[in-house]
Amino acid sequence: MTETIELLKIGDFARFADTNLRTLRYYEELGLLSPARRSQGGFRYYRRTDAHRVRMIRDLQELGLHLDRIRDLIAARREGETHEQFNLRVRQALEEHQRLLRQRMQTLEAQITRVAQALHKIDECRHCTHTPLSENNFCTPCCTTGEILPEHLSALYQ
Repeated sequence: MTETIELLKIGDFARFADTNLRTLRYYEELGLLSPARRSQGGFRYYRRTDAHRVRMIRDLQELGLHLDRIRDLIAARREGETHEQFNLRVRQALEEHQRLLRQRMQTLEAQITRVAQALHKIDECRHCTHTPLSENNFCTPCCTTGEILPEHLSALYQ
C-alpha cells in the first residue's frame, strides 16, 4: 500500500514532469520510459524520479538526437550485463550528452558573436545618411567604410 502513495498516476505525473499523456504513452511505446507499476485496471503509475528521464529525453531531443538514438543511450540494464558494463554504458551516454551540449554552446557562442558584430555595426550606422535600399544593394558594402555588412544586419536590411 505504501508503494502506491509514492507513485503518481499518469495524469499527475505528466503535470509533474511538465509533459502530456500522449508524450508519455509514445515514450513508453518506443521503449524510452516505462511506468513503475500498472494497477489491475491498467492505470500507469510513475515514480517522481521518472521525471528525470523525461527531462533527459527532452534535452537530448533539443540537441537534435533522434528518439531511436536516445533509446540506445538511455537503455535500461541489459540481460547478462555486468555492473562494470552497465556503468561504462551510462558513462558513454553522459559523455555523448556532454559533447552535444558543448557543440550546442559553440554554436550559440558563434551566433552571439555574429549578433554582437551586427550591433556594433548598427551603432556605426546611426550617423550614416544612407538608407538600405535595393538601389544601393541594401548598404552592402557599407557606403561609409566599404566593408561587407555583418550577416545578421544584412539579413535584416533586405
